[in-house]
Amino acid sequence: MTYPQELVGKTYCVRTFGCQMNMHDSERVSGLLDACGCQEVADTDGADIVVFMTCCVREKADERLYGQASAMVSAPKPPCGRRVVAVGGCIAQRDGARLREQVPAVDVVFGTSALASLPGLLAEAFEEGHGPVEVDTVEEGRGFSTELPSHRAQRFHAWVPIMTGCNNFCTYCIVPYVRGREKSRTFEAIVGECQLLVADGVREITLLGQNVNSYGRNIYGEPRFAELLRAVGETGVERLRFTSSNPKDLSDATIAAMAETPAVMPHLHLAVQSGSTRILKAMNRSYTREEYLDLVGRLRAAMPDLALSTDIIVGFPGETEKDFEETLSLVREAGFSSAYTFIYSRRPGTPAAKIADDTPREVIQERFDRLADQVAQQAHDYNQGELGRTVVALAEGTSKRDERVMVGHSEKNVTVHFPVPEGSRPEDLVGRMVPVRVEEARTWYLRGSVAGEVR
Repeated sequence: MTYPQELVGKTYCVRTFGCQMNMHDSERVSGLLDACGCQEVADTDGADIVVFMTCCVREKADERLYGQASAMVSAPKPPCGRRVVAVGGCIAQRDGARLREQVPAVDVVFGTSALASLPGLLAEAFEEGHGPVEVDTVEEGRGFSTELPSHRAQRFHAWVPIMTGCNNFCTYCIVPYVRGREKSRTFEAIVGECQLLVADGVREITLLGQNVNSYGRNIYGEPRFAELLRAVGETGVERLRFTSSNPKDLSDATIAAMAETPAVMPHLHLAVQSGSTRILKAMNRSYTREEYLDLVGRLRAAMPDLALSTDIIVGFPGETEKDFEETLSLVREAGFSSAYTFIYSRRPGTPAAKIADDTPREVIQERFDRLADQVAQQAHDYNQGELGRTVVALAEGTSKRDERVMVGHSEKNVTVHFPVPEGSRPEDLVGRMVPVRVEEARTWYLRGSVAGEVR
């Protein structure tokens, strides 16, 4: 692949909103710009090129983009005297050239399948000045972004997309419209990439997809995710995680693969969205409350120590107090160790956006607060079970509050804080597996001391 000479020596800054897939795409954007001879800088003020990788799942993400991109108009001039602002990701795919109407600072728009076109679009924008916005949102015939250079945020961790798109069309969700239908990578390509990553020193891999449980269906005729988990586990990677996982497609074969593959970590994020079968049907989630709880039972039977987290939406159109109470009771019955909770965000273009709802905002907020309290209490209680135990944290860096305190994540994906051992340097611990004896268990993190050999 050849790169435009116009970008050599330019500085760049990438800002990422949204999901793990966007984080991965941002690493590919940074890798592309590195390959063009650009240099990464820490903030937008010092950048000739500013790239916003966007999410449109919730309204707040739109607001963040519009606010930060609009601020580029009055930002100090960059080193080269001319700043080019690019918007990628889901908002770019959804809005295309219309972004310029709302954010005049935008020079380049590239869609979810158009990462490889970014260097050329940027070069044209620098050549032409503030002319028409450069746009590429073509979806068809594009390869996977995994074929592009990568600039990993962490040398010890890697995101590995196994598929893109989604076929589920949940009524509240914009993803199928901006990411397209399910398209899987080949089994061999994924395993081969993981082997290369392990050889490069990666210790933890997270497999990515909008619904990883249906991996392979479009090219092999049936899902092969269970088989893929086992194969990636055999590459020598020490920690293996995956997201996202739709309950309707989580098979017994996948549960067995999780339980029998040592590298798979004892944590699963399994979005439920609601505890009411009536609301789940309106969401087009394709499972009932009872089916979800039965699935949780089978997971716990296979992996008794499994930490289970979830996503829950409050205030979906038509949700009653009875529906909400069913969600609260499901949270208790499922025994979630943590949950991401959201107030329903109306997304234009989705079926749910057309559903009228007269539930007062203050009622929805009160329900949300009750749910948040329940989730926090369960997270606190769950973490008490770790007191006195030794967990292994993969050290990621120092605390923002204290550079002598390290931060990492346990096997169950809980944040762990521990002091830098005497005689050690923080930079020498990053990317290391650190046994930590838990001495304090808070709602959202554990704290302890190093209690064994760091490796």
